[in-house]
Amino acid sequence: MPRYKFRCHTCDDVFEIDRPMARASEPANCPQGHAETLKLLSTVALTGRAGATGPAAPAGGCCGGACGC
Repeated sequence: MPRYKFRCHTCDDVFEIDRPMARASEPANCPQGHAETLKLLSTVALTGRAGATGPAAPAGGCCGGACGC
């Protein structure tokens, strides 16, 4: 189940809530009971070598080397 991060405008607490994606846009009360919160943008960092067969090929220049720059 996805986890969403929120920040409370009243106490500035940052907290997370697990909920289905279908409820992602619903507001959330902070753990202190305040109702005015803001959903934060989350980033996902993936690491590992799934599907990697070796070092990445160099990407030449501004267009991946196709223009010879």
